[in-house]
Amino acid sequence: MRARDLGLACGDLPPGPRNAISDVAGVTVGHCTLSDGDIQTGVTAIIPHQGNIFADKPVAAADVLNGFGKSVGLMQIEELGQIETPILLTNTFGVGTCANALIRRAIAENRHIGRRTSTVNPVVGECNDGVLNDIQAMAVTEAHAIAALNAASPDFASGAVGAGRGMSCFGFKGGIGTSSRIVILDGTQHCIGGLVLANFGRAGDLRLPDGRIVSPATPPDAERGSVIVVLATDMPLDHRQLRRVIRRAGAGLARLGSFWGHGSGDVFLGFSTANRVPHDATTDILPQHIMAENRIDLLFQAVADVTQEAVLDALVAAETVVGRGGRSRSGLLAFL
Repeated sequence: MRARDLGLACGDLPPGPRNAISDVAGVTVGHCTLSDGDIQTGVTAIIPHQGNIFADKPVAAADVLNGFGKSVGLMQIEELGQIETPILLTNTFGVGTCANALIRRAIAENRHIGRRTSTVNPVVGECNDGVLNDIQAMAVTEAHAIAALNAASPDFASGAVGAGRGMSCFGFKGGIGTSSRIVILDGTQHCIGGLVLANFGRAGDLRLPDGRIVSPATPPDAERGSVIVVLATDMPLDHRQLRRVIRRAGAGLARLGSFWGHGSGDVFLGFSTANRVPHDATTDILPQHIMAENRIDLLFQAVADVTQEAVLDALVAAETVVGRGGRSRSGLLAFL
């Protein structure tokens, strides 16, 4: 079930054929889901392109709306404006494990890392799934991270899967959601797609696109959740433009009723498959294209719509999950 199946589309820009981040050519997503009693967690992998990412780095950017989080790799993304590994999402205590898995994978593909050339910057985002998952068990292993990477495909599940298995959103069951939008630049079709790990929002604050306020049986609590938004595009943007574009994900979250509370970690990552940086450049000057700045509002609009709908997608797709100590979160479908 997708958000659009229930009439919960956002904005008037058309979606891509899958309405997913993988509508950007070359982008794939994979999950490894752990569901066993008190263990309700997992790993989700986003692979930017199908080549050697360390050798052929997409231009990238990161933006932190509220920094109550423990992600890895954001500092170097902001300094150098590129990513050089896939992106892994998991629970808070799985970050180091997933980083190790990405480092080992990069070394296996590039034996000179850390010896004849630089080290590698793994990128991992996290949310705290401790309500439904026994996070102290530290159940995520490097094998689970590799399984998510190996499962990556243009077609993938949403909802209570992968890193989203134990997440909560506006008091409902949260998780993984995705969406995309098509825009036309100079007569050519381009795509921007997003994937969210939705674990944020206070119960009773959720607002649907038609104005309805939907509340679960869960009583309101302080906003202590988090959300990771990963955005991909085939539009030629530089690091500065990407950062401006991905920051508009905050508008999509606000439309849903989020106010980014003190205890929330709201992190945005974005990359462009159109602009890449070779690790071993053979020329002093590298060719890059950028978007005309006076056309960029179209992307701002698309990112807000993609983010809003991706969160709704996660809420609609997620089934009710019972986890640690019998705690549960109900899927949104039961309340519509």
